[in-house]
Amino acid sequence: MTLTALLETNIKKLSAPLKSEVELREILKRRLTKKEFKILTYLLDEMPIEQQLKKLSLDEKRYEEVKTKALKKVNFHDLKEELMQRED
Repeated sequence: MTLTALLETNIKKLSAPLKSEVELREILKRRLTKKEFKILTYLLDEMPIEQQLKKLSLDEKRYEEVKTKALKKVNFHDLKEELMQRED
């Protein structure tokens, strides 16, 4: 799975195409916490949940909270605008 595909399936109401993979990764790395960013990258790598929990030192409940928070953040208007290509 690509970062673009992951974001397109989780962002509601995209009004423009997303930027390149490299730009998306840089933006998310800067705007998300380290754990939130790692969870998204582990989802991209399709890493088993047990392995993710061990690497992140989280229990399942906390993992789901952090994952949900990361996905909510990518839906915030300001971050969505930064992720999309804008033709000015």
